[in-house]
Amino acid sequence: MAETQGKTGAEGQHASTQNPSFDTTLLKILACPLTKTPLKYDEAAQELISESAELAYPIQNGIPILLKEEARVLEK
Repeated sequence: MAETQGKTGAEGQHASTQNPSFDTTLLKILACPLTKTPLKYDEAAQELISESAELAYPIQNGIPILLKEEARVLEK
């Protein structure tokens, strides 16, 4: 029966959102988990930058990964 209803669920979502972008309205509520300071969005690198912690948190499939273990240390 699911075959006649079209694409739904994870398969349908994957087909329409292969490279989802980061929702910049989240910047209003997101903060660096270490310093609790605002983050800046680097669209080209797909990272959220914490200048106070000197870290860049990756954005994967439109989802920010705010884990210190996943962050890149910023060069001075």
